[in-house]
Amino acid sequence: MKQVGVVGGGTMGAGIAEVCAKAGTAVTVLETKQEFADAARARIEKSIARGVKAGKLGQADADAALARVTVTLEMNDLADADLVIEAAPEIESLKAEIFGKLDQIVKADAILATNTSSIPVIKVANATQRPEKVVGVHFFNPVPVMPLVEVISTLSTSPETAAAVTEFASATLGKTAVQAGDRSGFIVNALLIPYLLSAVRMYESGYATKEDIDAGMKGGCGHPMGPLTLCDTVGLDVALAAAESMYAEFGEPHMCPPPLLRRMVDAGHLGRKTGKGFYDYN
Repeated sequence: MKQVGVVGGGTMGAGIAEVCAKAGTAVTVLETKQEFADAARARIEKSIARGVKAGKLGQADADAALARVTVTLEMNDLADADLVIEAAPEIESLKAEIFGKLDQIVKADAILATNTSSIPVIKVANATQRPEKVVGVHFFNPVPVMPLVEVISTLSTSPETAAAVTEFASATLGKTAVQAGDRSGFIVNALLIPYLLSAVRMYESGYATKEDIDAGMKGGCGHPMGPLTLCDTVGLDVALAAAESMYAEFGEPHMCPPPLLRRMVDAGHLGRKTGKGFYDYN
């Protein structure tokens, strides 16, 4: 894994590119517009600068990491990558389209990975002619801080592919890698999303205030943050997309998104990233 490609330079993509670059790997980030490319570069630079300011990274190491990052608008620039990690929005058709194009561009032995949080990986693997070399690799936000990576093998993923990605995540990036089956939600979101939806329903019904719901789970269960604060941190649009994917897969009532969550996303109240969610951050 000497050369890594990252498709998408948003919050997750920029974070993935950063941890790869700091681990000594050359990274090429693909974006669709110059303004998005500039924003991706700025995200990486800002995050690395925070690490220097906090004393977690020396200036020389920071400069070396930034020198390993290239941002491009040309998918052909990913042709020589050993591993390409897709971090596009949680839209199945978009991911499948990206994988179909990557399959035609990257070298034959390259591994294609999706950072999806809930979409079954086989859905995007089938858009390629190399499903045995497609795997899920789910990072958590913020990527430079969160220690976990879920590695998701489909029924077609070869053991060698899963082993190579697991080795890269653990030995090179220093993450804790856990193995998950190819079911919507995998391990973490399969347990987390129903919990978050239950908190939204409790608040929506007027059973308790948002402050008391969050305080209850922090003080009563020892959680570092309450579920509604966590929704705001994850992004309400991300939580909704994960819930919709899981509900489509399993049809379980507790996985169905509450109307309030849908209306908040419709209103653009997505949490911290927009300044307003269950709480006001402006």
